[in-house]
Amino acid sequence: MEYETVELDDKDDALVIIDQTKLPGKTEIIRLKTAQEMWDAIYLLKVRGAPAIGVAAAFGIYLLAKQIDTSDYSTFLAEFRKQKEYLDSSRPTAVNLSWALKRMEKIVTDNGDKPVEEIKQLLKTEADAVKAEDIRVCKTIGEFGLTLVKPGDGILTHCNAGQLATSKYGTATAPIYLGEERGYHFRVFADETRPLLQGARLTSYELHSSGVDVTLICDNMAATVMKNGWVNAVFVGCDRVARNGDTANKIGTSSVAIAANYYNVPVYICAPTSTIDMNTATGADIHIEERPAEEVTQMWYRERMAPEGVKVYNPAFDVTDHSLIAGIVTEYGIAREPYEESFREIFARKENAEHD
Repeated sequence: MEYETVELDDKDDALVIIDQTKLPGKTEIIRLKTAQEMWDAIYLLKVRGAPAIGVAAAFGIYLLAKQIDTSDYSTFLAEFRKQKEYLDSSRPTAVNLSWALKRMEKIVTDNGDKPVEEIKQLLKTEADAVKAEDIRVCKTIGEFGLTLVKPGDGILTHCNAGQLATSKYGTATAPIYLGEERGYHFRVFADETRPLLQGARLTSYELHSSGVDVTLICDNMAATVMKNGWVNAVFVGCDRVARNGDTANKIGTSSVAIAANYYNVPVYICAPTSTIDMNTATGADIHIEERPAEEVTQMWYRERMAPEGVKVYNPAFDVTDHSLIAGIVTEYGIAREPYEESFREIFARKENAEHD
């Protein structure tokens, strides 16, 4: 992984990303300069994964703020909020998108007494901080996750919560990468993750490139490898965690958790605290994005593989019930049932750490 997933070219006023829709066949670096290009990149999954989306949003809104040509604070704030709301509409389920944009907006609202040009520089500093924190958070999640497994274990993961979904290390793959560095020699099973094949195109690509022992399987093979005794733990990421511990992640995650529960394989959700939404009571309150039918019927085929006009249901995410989850791994420790109480303890640790 010689390229940055998301980076800022401040001199050229560009958000620079790997176009993940082209992987693994082609590594294409694209430069985004307009609000439309940034919105499309997030919606079309050119950049994806909750942490990476948050970093892209922070850099993106900074660049858009740089383009606002006014010295009047009220005019600047109104245009900033217009651009913020536009970017926020691209992926409604991913809480890191709105989290990063709100964090950037707070810089603007907290510094209304300063010149607009100074506010723009403060936005740059904050966006850089979002990325630096993402790298630190992922490594710390990896350290906590590593305590849940032992050398030689089999680990199953779904979708891509790896380096391509973050700035570095990933969330669900962070224990795998750290284990590889320390000679744990995990055996990893990566679900292909229909219909967009993030597991096949991205997870198997990055793990294989890094020398990890990874085996790609179809989604409907997960229960079989668990039955065979080849899986000791499931590590997955997520896009939003509700207050009660329900988690929204890529479609198919719930099926993996149900099978794992049956075969007594623990399921661990790797989630930075920015993904925990204490304002969302349960998974039933999480908005689930539906995506175009073409992703199912023809996107990866040379010719259409379903009849014209057939109805298609294509939710991007599903919700895994908290009762199926053995623990939620954050950068401030591992949350367990009852989750609401555990989350409050974790946020207290976070607040104490930030004040130290």
